[in-house]
Amino acid sequence: MNRKAFSPVMLGPPYNHTVETPATFYLVGIPGLQSSHLWLAVSLSAMYTTALVGNSIIMVVICMDSTLREPMFCFLCVLAAVDIVMASSVVPKMVSIFSSGHSSISFQACFTQMYFVHAATAVETGLLLAMAFDRYVAICKPLHYKNILTPRVMLGMSVTITIRAVIFMTPLSWMISNLPFCGSHVVPHSYCEHMAVAKLACADPMPSCLYSLIGSSIVVGADVVLIAASYILILRAVFGLSSKNAQWKALSTCGSHVVVMALYYLPGMVSVYISWLGQDSVPLHTQVLLSDFYLVIPPTLNPIIYGLRTKQLRERI
Repeated sequence: MNRKAFSPVMLGPPYNHTVETPATFYLVGIPGLQSSHLWLAVSLSAMYTTALVGNSIIMVVICMDSTLREPMFCFLCVLAAVDIVMASSVVPKMVSIFSSGHSSISFQACFTQMYFVHAATAVETGLLLAMAFDRYVAICKPLHYKNILTPRVMLGMSVTITIRAVIFMTPLSWMISNLPFCGSHVVPHSYCEHMAVAKLACADPMPSCLYSLIGSSIVVGADVVLIAASYILILRAVFGLSSKNAQWKALSTCGSHVVVMALYYLPGMVSVYISWLGQDSVPLHTQVLLSDFYLVIPPTLNPIIYGLRTKQLRERI
């Protein structure tokens, strides 16, 4: 195995010997399920194709149709682009591992993948919050909708969401990429997941692991609380409507959003906390599958759910 020497910035006790960074990591795929890798490759290929085609159609339709200029559709267009980035960061390599056993990934490519995966997830959770706020304003303050969600406000929200993701990911990437990896280079995962890679370091990976846990808990926790508050206010407003038809229409629109958010948040947060609290009691292949589903299922189902449930978008498609 080719290796090249470097002098890392130490996060733990100083070392008196030269450590080496691996030129290559090796991704196992899903430990314990190697016999099912071919079926997983076929399933992932189908889901990835659906995600690419579905999200691309949504982006093209929204960009080309001048009637779809409401904030909800703008946020949905950005969400589709983020979903493509998130799925494309991991699925092609997963399919390569599962179908041909090509498991090697370079040191630089591994940390680039890690950055894009985690940055995209941070952006996506911010977009889900923005879409919840959009529904709150549309249902609870319909007369002020266009005055509140102006193009300037939408741009500011998008920029803030992106900056937050960059601020969260940059220190994490720096901390883990500067760890010394002088032991095993085999990653027991199907992509360069932060915790799986950090555990291979010769130095103490706890600072980066704690940063990841605390940072993701704050970012996701704050978003989930605000999203829940938005939908509680929405439900209060909906059940105050006199028209049953209006109630059903509002609940139907919000219901699709809640389904998307449940598919996104539940596997993701369960995966994060299992890796910390239940790693000895939950089989490793279950942990890896949860992480994979968290990145693949939402980009696949988002365009289907929004395309079928949003009448204006469905008609334009």
